[in-house]
Amino acid sequence: MTHDDLHAKLARLPEQPGVYLFKNAQGAIIYIGKAAVLADRVRSYFQRSADHNPKTALLVSQIADVETMVTRSELEALILESNLVKRHKPRFNIVLRDDKQYPYLRLPIKDDFPRLSIVRRIQRDGALYYGPYTPTNALRETLKVIKHVFPLATCSIEIDGKAERACLEFEIKRCMAPCTGNQTKEEYHQIVRQVRQFLEGRDRELLDELREKMHQAAEREEFEEAARLRDRLFKVERMLEKQRVTQISAVDQDVIGLARQGDAVDLQILFVRGGLLIGRKDFFWPQSADATDEELVRSAIEQFYNRDGQPPKEVLIPTVLEDARLIEQWLSDKRGEPVRVLAPERGVKHQLVLLAEENATAAVANHLHEEELDQQAGIELQRLLRLDRPPRRIEGFDISNTMGNLSVASMVVWEDGQMKKADYRRFKIKTVVGANDFASIKEAVVRRYGTPDGEPSTMTEGLSRPDVILIDGGLGQLSAALEGLKEAGLSHLPILGLAKARGAKEERVFLAGRKNPIVLSPTAPATHLLQQIRDEAHRFALTYHRRLRRKALTTSELDIVPGIGKTRRQRLLARFGSVVGLAEADDASLEEAGLDRHTIAQLRRRLDTRPTDRA
Repeated sequence: MTHDDLHAKLARLPEQPGVYLFKNAQGAIIYIGKAAVLADRVRSYFQRSADHNPKTALLVSQIADVETMVTRSELEALILESNLVKRHKPRFNIVLRDDKQYPYLRLPIKDDFPRLSIVRRIQRDGALYYGPYTPTNALRETLKVIKHVFPLATCSIEIDGKAERACLEFEIKRCMAPCTGNQTKEEYHQIVRQVRQFLEGRDRELLDELREKMHQAAEREEFEEAARLRDRLFKVERMLEKQRVTQISAVDQDVIGLARQGDAVDLQILFVRGGLLIGRKDFFWPQSADATDEELVRSAIEQFYNRDGQPPKEVLIPTVLEDARLIEQWLSDKRGEPVRVLAPERGVKHQLVLLAEENATAAVANHLHEEELDQQAGIELQRLLRLDRPPRRIEGFDISNTMGNLSVASMVVWEDGQMKKADYRRFKIKTVVGANDFASIKEAVVRRYGTPDGEPSTMTEGLSRPDVILIDGGLGQLSAALEGLKEAGLSHLPILGLAKARGAKEERVFLAGRKNPIVLSPTAPATHLLQQIRDEAHRFALTYHRRLRRKALTTSELDIVPGIGKTRRQRLLARFGSVVGLAEADDASLEEAGLDRHTIAQLRRRLDTRPTDRA
């Protein structure tokens, strides 16, 4: 598009709300914005009198085309802009690099016997959702407390009160066995109510109820129950003391803080639920000196809440937003009830914003220190491998199996200073029998970089080529990986192996064409970087292998019995307690459980047992 064509298009812009997309000469989208009036907003970029900052001036200099999308309202424009930024990640937009969904606790209160579960997508299904919990160890800690304090069922069986025996959770008093009828629906919902009070920060109400029930049990001389309630009361009080950040309000809040150091900016979101600090999320931009606080905060809000997460009742921010009312309307629609966006200047809410800013200040300094170490590590690797420039992308491989069974390989990616999880890949080893790490490494490398006939691997198609390949292992694993690269026609790619000598603490680097390894200094930045990538590859492979092994071990013998599906299997195990209990049941009991004679015969053959006469 010529300069004249662009100005002709600017003259015909619609006088309506919508979204505009700026494109460069190659047709790539470089910026996406929204406007109440598209014509006014887009033309403002090209006015001679416009006082642009350096970033905007660079943007305008690269605009070769503009595309507009009209919406019915500014609110629709806001939603569309957020979706498009998430999809295209334009160069000149402030983009959150983290794009995952966060874990929530789901409590289906409409069920007869509600049980907590972890979900990453909120639905309007009548259940209660608590969170987000990030980092995930905050979720694990919360679940650990609930499991130890509140005897809520954690199994997945259908609870109908007809089970013949209770599981181990009942024996250790972490469940009151409603599956056997030992606990009524009303008694169970008393526990559910206490769990809700705990998760919603209604601690005074919860503690008062526990004290009252403890005293009532003592008056009835039910001393065992009174002692159990006393222990529960103590554990809740101790947990609340550790997490409490404010006592004046039980309103759910997300608190945003910003900190700058040079060109770098860090943004922190603290998650406060019912006065409890349950987690935080950190976003870092190394080069954002030209972005205003308002632009950063607004972009973070739009992109963070554009996911499936539910906004809290209040979002506390460090700077006033020009379109705060519009953002409030959008967040309120997502939540289903009013949400307020506030920039407090005094009081407890202002102190919370300051707390978020303190976290951001510490985080930005830490990020910059890590960036400096990564740069030093890159220079060291450049010298070690005789590269033209420091590596920007490193891919690490590892193998995991149990005595040769369920062998898997992992590939993890470090790029521009951080692990790039979107590019991680895992492989079930297909061509290797037994515990042969060398052949497994070769297969993984070939499947990552190309097949023997030169065709690209569909599993890894579209991934960038690495600057360096890291193999977990010594000369044997390195040689096998080199064979794989040769088959893929990529033997020129720099590659190294990382391993410790038996009984030694120092890491050793093995290079192609060099017999003796290079011993790395334990304190060198390159050592720490290679260890980080190697350990992440090991973690990723081991996690996948354990998942496959757990699936293989927990597959019930009943799964392959014709006529017994998932629902019937759960009912049978709930009724008879286990596969052993099922095997010992007589035909009459199995018929009462709904099995016909043909299915019973199939079951007997599978379990290889004779019916036991219980008459």
